[in-house]
Amino acid sequence: MTDLTPPAKRPANPRFSSGPCAKIPGFTLDHLADAPLGRSHRAAVGKAKLAEAIELTREILGVPADYRIGIVPGSDTGAVEMAMWTMLGARPVEMLAWESFGEGWVTDAVKQLKLDAAVKNAPYGQIVDLATVNFDADVVFTWNGTTSGVRLPNADAIPANRQGLTICDATSAAFAMDLPWDKLDVTTFSWQKVLGGEGAHGMLILSPRAVERLETYTPAWPLPKIFRLTSKGKLIDGIFVGETINTPSMLAVEDYLVALKWAKSVGGLKGLIARAEANARTVWDFCAANPWIANLAEDPATASTTSVCLKFTDPRITDGAAFAKAVAKRLEKAGVAYDVGAYRDAPPGLRIWCGSTVETADVAALMPWIAHAYQAEIAALAQAA
Repeated sequence: MTDLTPPAKRPANPRFSSGPCAKIPGFTLDHLADAPLGRSHRAAVGKAKLAEAIELTREILGVPADYRIGIVPGSDTGAVEMAMWTMLGARPVEMLAWESFGEGWVTDAVKQLKLDAAVKNAPYGQIVDLATVNFDADVVFTWNGTTSGVRLPNADAIPANRQGLTICDATSAAFAMDLPWDKLDVTTFSWQKVLGGEGAHGMLILSPRAVERLETYTPAWPLPKIFRLTSKGKLIDGIFVGETINTPSMLAVEDYLVALKWAKSVGGLKGLIARAEANARTVWDFCAANPWIANLAEDPATASTTSVCLKFTDPRITDGAAFAKAVAKRLEKAGVAYDVGAYRDAPPGLRIWCGSTVETADVAALMPWIAHAYQAEIAALAQAA
């Protein structure tokens, strides 16, 4: 008979949501005491905070000095849409999708902008074969599939002498994976992912080639004010020194600054990457030791180290969606893991955020609880049969 005694050890922090993600270790609201609340973001104190956020982002991510970094509205979605609406249409376009957000960018390019784009899709658990992609076209893709748990293993397939722009949604990759800036012309992410910041703010990073496109190309469609990055054919420089298009939350800015300074304290980008890799490896080892659960990523080289997606493989499970939801509900009721169900458009299973703000000890403590919840649900199926 299966022992259904709950594990004795519990994660100290049960927050494994894939966005908004776990706050930095030890976070309290007292960390935000220096936020200039009730002050204008255009005042000297506000501008200084925003400029500091941009420069710390550059320092930690190793963004080249001639790349522009802007804080934009609408989270990562706003940043990606900005890039597509202002830059696409000048050249042929290829859209790559291996999860739901990538599919969303395809929809916007084809149905909203009405571009005659070449669309390459891969099923959940796989990525598009980059050897088949024409990088003389503008190429839009996600680096890490947040809802599918797959990522680019590297950017070797992107040629240095490409004619098109690469537009990369890196929202669950930035700060946890090594992004090759020479291969990326437009890179976007949001604060509420790897560093566990608060929502509504996006980051837009532009290479010199992307800036040139903005200054030499005018789209055929009208641009909402919130998307406009140029004025009279020149880049609006203020956006990239902290003069945001719309009003930012100075509380959220302070929170991002706190997270950036914590990131420096753990070794910067190398330290952040090591933390995420250790977390993901803990889950991978658990899957390797238990034949009833597996990584959704089919190729280990493309397995995400942040949004780790899992599937149940036990043949006794006839309704995968119901079983996975029951396991996730059981974990939440026990108070050991919140928000770990698979994304609504993804195959049924679990999704465990293993980004850099998560402690490896908490991931390790969660694994026996997943086994316990699985065994309890299998026992319930047997009883119902």
